[in-house]
Amino acid sequence: MKTVRIIALRQDRKRLLEHLQDSALVQLCKSDTSRKGFQRVNVSPQLQVFERNVDLTAQALKILENASPEKAGMLAAFKGRREIDPDEIGEIAANAKSVIEACTRITELDKLCSDNAAEQVRIKTQLAQLESWQKLDIPLNTTGTRSTAVFIGSLPAQYTEERLKTALAAENPKLEFELEIQYSGSNLTNAVVFAPQSQKTMADEALRALGFARPMSPTHKIPKEKAQRLREKSERLHNETEKAQEEIAGFAEMRDKIKFTQDYFRFRADKYNVINHLDHSRHVFVIEGYVPEEDCEKLEALCTRVATCAVEFGEAGDDAPVKLKNNKFAEPAQGILTMYASPGKDDLDPTPVLAFFFYFFFGMMFSDAGYGILMVIATGLMIKLFKPDSKMRNNLKLFQYCGVSTTLWGLAFGSIFGDAPASLYKMFTGNEIMMAHSISDMGNPTPALLPWPIIDPQKDALTLMIISIAFGLIHVLVGMGCKFVICLRKKDYAGAFFDTGLWMLMLVGFAVLAAGLVTTPVLVTVGAVIAIACAAGLVLTQGRGKKGVVGKLIGGLASLYSITSYISDLLSYSRLLALGLTTGVMAQVFNMLATMMGTTIPGILFMVVIFLLGHVINIGLNALGAYVHTMRLQYVEMFSKFYEGGGKEFEPFSLNSKYIKIQEDK
Repeated sequence: MKTVRIIALRQDRKRLLEHLQDSALVQLCKSDTSRKGFQRVNVSPQLQVFERNVDLTAQALKILENASPEKAGMLAAFKGRREIDPDEIGEIAANAKSVIEACTRITELDKLCSDNAAEQVRIKTQLAQLESWQKLDIPLNTTGTRSTAVFIGSLPAQYTEERLKTALAAENPKLEFELEIQYSGSNLTNAVVFAPQSQKTMADEALRALGFARPMSPTHKIPKEKAQRLREKSERLHNETEKAQEEIAGFAEMRDKIKFTQDYFRFRADKYNVINHLDHSRHVFVIEGYVPEEDCEKLEALCTRVATCAVEFGEAGDDAPVKLKNNKFAEPAQGILTMYASPGKDDLDPTPVLAFFFYFFFGMMFSDAGYGILMVIATGLMIKLFKPDSKMRNNLKLFQYCGVSTTLWGLAFGSIFGDAPASLYKMFTGNEIMMAHSISDMGNPTPALLPWPIIDPQKDALTLMIISIAFGLIHVLVGMGCKFVICLRKKDYAGAFFDTGLWMLMLVGFAVLAAGLVTTPVLVTVGAVIAIACAAGLVLTQGRGKKGVVGKLIGGLASLYSITSYISDLLSYSRLLALGLTTGVMAQVFNMLATMMGTTIPGILFMVVIFLLGHVINIGLNALGAYVHTMRLQYVEMFSKFYEGGGKEFEPFSLNSKYIKIQEDK
């Protein structure tokens, strides 16, 4: 990575920034203050307009999706952005004003619908309140005449006319009144009470003592008429809302234009955000950033072609961003690495090693040739048909390579949709046949479908456990080997040979010793000598940072305790056996269930349903398990040996779009 400084004339700013954005060659450095002799140009008003338009189009798309959902298949997520010619950007810009006006109209109509919905709720509440007053033939806000006081309201109890008269008389025996019950129900009574104006205060006090309350929304119209008007208003609002929703749905044909316009304003917002952080003088402006070393000539040629400028390159410091560059085999695994952390300044790029072991271990855990072939075909078709963006394409390629590994391991384990060929053969012929003879059961006279011997995870579990731990040892040693190389690059020779090399040799010694236990005693002796010599070397060197002979010796002895962590690491590779066994056993169970009803027509239909459903479930569960546990083996067992991470991923100034991309050959 190199630093770059571009000094160009202000009159060329627009064209230069657009070409830099198109090329995606430079990651720009942004600072909040300008250097001496320069100043910042405030383009915040324009930036706010562009950002507001991005938000407006996003809101309009969301409203359109609710009003008229876009028809998209289950696999639409794999489809890449639409590829357009650069000339189409000009057309999008020319139509931007009309599209923004359409988006504004969409949001206005949506607000109208929301306001109408809120008003409908209020109307519904008012109608509920008026429901019990429908017999009343005077307005609810009536308070009386010249001679008579009128009290219209509710009481929090159920009354008959006689009970209410008795209650009022008990409150004030001198009160003269008449009343009508409009409604009487559980815990509620609506009543109209008439009293002389001279006794208005007495009547008010008596009613208040019983919990009397006037209506919350009194009206100058009689309740029946008010309710009718509210229903008419509700119907009018309903029709208005329907028309607004139909008009919104009519904008669905503009959905693509709105998407493209959103990206156009996103491009402009990104550019103006950059301008806000550039240093300007009266005649020139300055751009600073990072560029990959292999792109320096390309960047210089681009700058001199489109602007009058000077381009200076320099050495990047420790805080430079990281751009990963790998071959087609390893590139799909870059996403797995960046999920953990980008490489730091002292790290090796572990992507090639990560890729190999990820494919290898995933296949060993999933371990079914039928499932692997399906993965290869499915991912290949998605890449071919949908032409996804680079990130999605890498994810699909990752699973395609995992599918190849799964197929090879499935053939090694004799698993093709479990034991489906053997189960179907027995179902339709009644004769026994094996998928293949396992390495521990070669004398079995039962005929086999596959001509080669296999490792049967059920019969050869111990053998497979040993193989799994052996692969784990190789994996751990590769991680330690990376640490060895890193130490050599840093010229930390003591760390390379004493802290890493001796442990690697000790693990190799233990492996030779273990192999000797099942082969020849000579290997036991060789392995023991290597392990003891390395242990002695560790005791003598691991305490070298301590003071005094005793401190150095104690530090060296204590370091041997780390052997327990290595043993724990190696045992964790038993999950290779466990998940491989799980995939095969579950597949066999579903095959057994599918073939249990025989060759009748109902039995065949049952077989098809259970076979498809069962294997879909098995693929979903065990593919997820293989993916998660394979990542764990990379992150925990291998990366812990050498990888620190902490780097910043290279993020170039580019056309950051959501829906469109410019044709690369343009």
